[in-house]
Amino acid sequence: MQLVIVESPAKAKTIEKYLGKDFKVLASYGHVRDLPPKDGSVRPDEDFAMDWEIYRDKAGRVKEIADAAKKADRLILATDPDREGEAISWHVQDLLAKRKALPKAVDRVTFNAITKQAVTEAMQRPRALDQDLIDAYLARRALDYLFGFTLSPVLWRKLPGAKSAGRVQSVALRLIVDREREIEAFRRQEYWSVTASMEQDGTGFEAGLVRFDGAKLDKLSLGEEGIALRAKAAVETSRFTVEEIETRPLTRNPAPPFTTSTLQQEAARKLGYSASHTMRLAQNLYEAGAITYMRTDGVQMDGSAISAARKAISDRYDGHYLPEKPRIYQTKAKNAQEAHEAIRPTDFSRDRAGSGDEANLYDLIYKRAMASQMAAARMERTTVTLREPTGQHELRATGQVVKFPGFLAVYEEGLDQKSDEDEEGLLPLLRKGDCPAKKDVAATQHFTQPPPRFSEASLVKRLEELGIGRPSTYASTIQVLKDRNYVRTEKNRFFAEESGRLLTAFLERFFERYVAYDFTAGMEDELDDVSGGRAAWKGVLEAFWKDFKPKSDEVMERKPSEVTEVLDGFLEDYLFPPQEDGSDPRLCPKCGEGRLALRGGRFGAFVACSAYPECKYTRRFAQPGADGEVAEDEPLGTDPDTGLDVQRKSGRFGPYVQLGEGKDAKRASIPKDLPEFDLDWALRLLSLPREVGPHPETGEMITASIGRYGPYLAHNGKYAKLSGTRDVFETGMNAAVALLAEAANRKGGGGRAAAEPIRTFGAHPASGGEMKLLAGRYGPYVTDGTTNATLPKDLKPEELSEEQAIALITARAAKGPTKKKKKAPAKKAPAKKKAPAKKKVAEK
Repeated sequence: MQLVIVESPAKAKTIEKYLGKDFKVLASYGHVRDLPPKDGSVRPDEDFAMDWEIYRDKAGRVKEIADAAKKADRLILATDPDREGEAISWHVQDLLAKRKALPKAVDRVTFNAITKQAVTEAMQRPRALDQDLIDAYLARRALDYLFGFTLSPVLWRKLPGAKSAGRVQSVALRLIVDREREIEAFRRQEYWSVTASMEQDGTGFEAGLVRFDGAKLDKLSLGEEGIALRAKAAVETSRFTVEEIETRPLTRNPAPPFTTSTLQQEAARKLGYSASHTMRLAQNLYEAGAITYMRTDGVQMDGSAISAARKAISDRYDGHYLPEKPRIYQTKAKNAQEAHEAIRPTDFSRDRAGSGDEANLYDLIYKRAMASQMAAARMERTTVTLREPTGQHELRATGQVVKFPGFLAVYEEGLDQKSDEDEEGLLPLLRKGDCPAKKDVAATQHFTQPPPRFSEASLVKRLEELGIGRPSTYASTIQVLKDRNYVRTEKNRFFAEESGRLLTAFLERFFERYVAYDFTAGMEDELDDVSGGRAAWKGVLEAFWKDFKPKSDEVMERKPSEVTEVLDGFLEDYLFPPQEDGSDPRLCPKCGEGRLALRGGRFGAFVACSAYPECKYTRRFAQPGADGEVAEDEPLGTDPDTGLDVQRKSGRFGPYVQLGEGKDAKRASIPKDLPEFDLDWALRLLSLPREVGPHPETGEMITASIGRYGPYLAHNGKYAKLSGTRDVFETGMNAAVALLAEAANRKGGGGRAAAEPIRTFGAHPASGGEMKLLAGRYGPYVTDGTTNATLPKDLKPEELSEEQAIALITARAAKGPTKKKKKAPAKKAPAKKKAPAKKKVAEK
C-alpha cells in the first residue's frame, strides 16, 4: 500500500479518484505542529535549536497517519508546491521517523493543478524533500518567533496597553500610520476651473480653459474666486475658433494572469472581498481542480495552457482578437519567485465553476487569464484647441474612442483611482476653422485632496512594491492588525487606531531599524537567498539576533517614565498641535496653570496635567477635541430599582457612567458607537453582562458584554467578537451559537493556529448566508452563519454535497432549539463524579 499525504480532505478526495486501489490518501488538515507559544521554543545560545509541539486538535490526525504509515510500503508527500507545503511534508516525515513509522521509501511530489493529468504526471516524477525550502521555512519561523517573543515583553512592561508586535505586521501598521500622518499634515488649497459647454452639429461637448491672458494655466493657477470670475467673463465675451486638431492612436495591452497579490487586489476592487476571504475561495477552487495553485508570484502560463487559451479565444471571437504570437509575461514584483505558474483555470473550455462567491472569483480568474492572451485594444485620442482672435485665451477639449476592443471585450483591469483620461467621452466631428456654439460657461471651485487612506487592495499593492513579506501571508497580516484593534476599517479604508499609532511611535523611536521598509524588504531578500541555496539559514538568524537582542535588552533597562518622556516629545505635534490663537497647546484647560504631558497607566497611555493631584484633568491618548475628551460630570437620573443616582463622568480612559458613590459604586465605559446617550442606555450598560441563554449543545450559559477590546460573547471560556454595542443587547441564540462556532474555528480549536473551513458552498436559498463546513468541538457541522447543523455519523465531511448541506441546515432550522438539547443537568452530571476525589485530597 502507498500512503499519500495532502493538506485537506477535499484535496484528498479529488486525488484519490485519480489514483489506483493501491493508494490511500490522508489529509493532515494543514500544519500538524508548531513552535509552542512560550519562552525557549527557539534557543539562539544552542545554535538556534527549536522545539516543536503537535497541535492539540491534530493529535488524532497524526496518530491516524502514523498507523497507516506503519502498514505502507511507500510514503508520498503531496502537499502544496511552495515553502509552506514543503514544511508540512517535512514535519510529517520528521514525526513519523521519531515514531518509527516511516516507510523505507519516501518521496515528495508536487503538482500545480489538481487534475488527473497533473497528478499522474507528478507521481511519475518524484523527488526528495527540498532542504533549501525547509531551511527557508525554519529561518522565517524562527525569525518571526524571536522578533515577537523578544519584543512583546518589552512592550508589555514599557508600553502598557500594547498587545504584541510582529515582524511584518509592524511594518504594515507603520504604512497605515504614515498615511494618517500625511493626511493630517496635508493643507488643502483652493483652485478653480473654467469650463465652456459647447455644441457642434447638435452634439454637445466641454472645453476647459488652459490659457488666460496669454499665460498657460496649471491646476492651481486660478487660486481664488476673483480671478476665476474674470477668466469666466473673458470666455463668455470671446468667440472661439478651432485652431488645431490632433488625433493620435493609443494601444492598451492586457494585464498578465493573476498572481496571489493581484488576485487579492482585483477581488477587493471588483467583488469587495477581503484578502482572507479571497484566499479561502481560491483554496476551494484549487482543491476542486478548477484553478492552478493560488499562492504564486509567477505571471507566466504553461505552454499547453497558452495553447488552450488561444483556442478558446478563436472559438469565441474572430481572428482579429487573437494575436499572431502568444504573449509571454515576466514579473516586475520585487522578490518574485518564478517557480510557479500564474493563477489560471485548469480547463479553458470550462467558463464556470463553483457557486456563490466561488463562482464570482472563478469568473474573474477565467476572464483575466483569457484576456492575457488576446489582442491589444486600439483607441484614438483627439485633442482640439480653440482660440479667440487675440490668442490670449485658449480652450481645449479631449475625447477618446475605442476603435477595436481587443481584450477589453472580455476583461478590464480595475483601478484604485481613476484619472481624468478615464472619464473622457466622445467629441463631435470638428474641422479647423469651425466656431462651435457656446451654450454656457461655468467657474467651479475645487480643493486639493489629501492622499487616500489605504484599502486592502492598495495596501497589498504597496507591500508588494516595497518587497515586504510574501503575498501569501498578506491576508493573515492584515487580519492580525484588525483583530488586535490597531486599525479599523470604514467604507473599506484603513484608519489607524490610537493603540496602533502609539505602538508605531514606540517602535519608530526605540526600534527604528526593525520597522524600516528597506530593512524588512532586505530580510525578505535574505530569506529568498536561503530558499535558493545561496545563504545558510542559521547565518541569517545570527546576523539578526546579534543586533536585535542587545537593542531589546537596552530598551528593557529603561524606566517606563523615561520611555513615556521620549514618546511625549516624539508625538508632540500629534498630541499638542499649535493653537489657532497662538496659545500654549500644553496649558491645562482646567486649572490654567499646569502643563499637559503624556503619562503611562496600567491600561495604556493618556494625557494628564502636571499639577496632579491638585488638578485631576486627564484625557485619553488622542488629539485635543477627539471623542472621549474630558467633560464636566453630568447627572442622568435615578435608577428605578435601587434609587441610586446615575451620573455620566469622564476619566483618563474616556467617558463612563457610574451608579452610586464610593467603593460600592458600579461603573461602565461608554462605547464610541453610541452618539445619543441617555439614562436608558446607561442602565443597560450597567446591567451587563446580559444572559443570552443556555447553549443548546452544552447547557452552559452564553453571555454578552463589553470588555477591554470591545463587545463580545462568552461561553464556557470561549469568546467571540460582536460588531457593535447594540449587538450586545440584540444578539439572539441562533446568531450567538454561530458566532461562537466561527470564532472557535478561526482559533483552530487549540487557539494557536487559524483553521480554515473544510469546505465552502454557495448561499443558502432561504437565509442567503454562505454555507461552510467546519470542524467543531463535537464533530464536523455545516452552518449558514445563523443555523448550525451537525453532520450525521454515517456522512463523511468530504462526501457532503451542496444539496445535502442545504437540506441539513433547513431541517435543523425547522426544528428550532429542542427541549432535549437545552437540558443543562445532563451535561453537568460528570462533574459530580469528581467530588469524592476532591474530598480525598482534602483529607490528605
